[in-house]
Amino acid sequence: MSGVGKIVKKCLGEMSFNTGGGNINWFPGHMAAATRAINSRLKVADLVIEVRDSRIPLSSANQDLQPRLSSKRRIIALNKKDLANPNIMHKWIDYFESCKQDCLPINAHSRSSVQKLLELVELKLKEKIAKEPTLLVMVVGVPNVGKSALINCIHQIASSRFPMQEKKKRAKVGPLPGVTQDIAGFKIAQRPSIYVLDTPGVLVPTISDIETGLKLALAGSVKDSVVGEERIAQYLLAILNTRQTPLHWRNVHNNTVKEMQNGSDGKHDYNIKDLLPKRRVLPVASNVHYVEGIAKEVQSALYSTLSEFRGDLQDENELEILIEQQFEALQKALKISSRANEARIMVSKKFLTLFRAGKLGPFILDDVPILSSKS
Repeated sequence: MSGVGKIVKKCLGEMSFNTGGGNINWFPGHMAAATRAINSRLKVADLVIEVRDSRIPLSSANQDLQPRLSSKRRIIALNKKDLANPNIMHKWIDYFESCKQDCLPINAHSRSSVQKLLELVELKLKEKIAKEPTLLVMVVGVPNVGKSALINCIHQIASSRFPMQEKKKRAKVGPLPGVTQDIAGFKIAQRPSIYVLDTPGVLVPTISDIETGLKLALAGSVKDSVVGEERIAQYLLAILNTRQTPLHWRNVHNNTVKEMQNGSDGKHDYNIKDLLPKRRVLPVASNVHYVEGIAKEVQSALYSTLSEFRGDLQDENELEILIEQQFEALQKALKISSRANEARIMVSKKFLTLFRAGKLGPFILDDVPILSSKS
């Protein structure tokens, strides 16, 4: 664990949002049945694509499935690479390679990215393709890592390859964890026939490691209502502060101050049409959409509070004081009235929306494990 990781662990140990919530337990009824079905089908799968979130390459692994997955031909697809820090991603690729594990960062919404994944799948199945008339590829992963989006993109590519193939329904895609609740198969190739199975996202029944659970919640793999938006937002602030990330937003802060000095009072009126993103709907339940200006004001507020902070970030009590100050600053930056009911919840939801949409920049929350060298 890196030095920053140790500080985070220490600070999280006694903080209220950690001890108050206890273990994270989200295991809807369909997950138990889905887990049994997945285990049954894994026995006959020729290759498994395990989809993980690039921002949490280890935390987004279903630990209960790992013993079975490690014995199969497996490709770990690190999805949402556009939201992950590219300066750290290469270290994760090196890590998985050192573990003799095939790994490929992808964007499930990019056809060229998924095409590279399919080329790797065919390469890994090369020996079996020559011997078997039918091959089965399974796509597994925890909720909301982008499995169904990947399946849909694979189906689009397959349809263009095999125009005479009977049309299949696309997998249902949703922004909330737990959308795919049964196992559906798609034929993606002929001679030999290759079927891809999409599966529901399943978690372990109880996530005993609090930090792993909070990372999953922060990435959207656990419903916000299970953990609590405020608790997740506090965790994100703890991560940003202990890594001193806001200090890298100095230029953003200076530009924001200049804009205010040049005639803007900082009280912008945003029309809902201006807030809509140019491409896709932001992946959160609140369905609130933000423009770059809002993200910059949030970055500026966090820079100001951290740069002016004179306490010890390694002291959990002082870190909590800083986070309280930042909640007040975020409330102003996000234009949320202090008289509004549940103002802190509103701040938390909007702050998390910005993070999950990548508006605060690319991040990887997991630390790259240090492999012990054998002498």
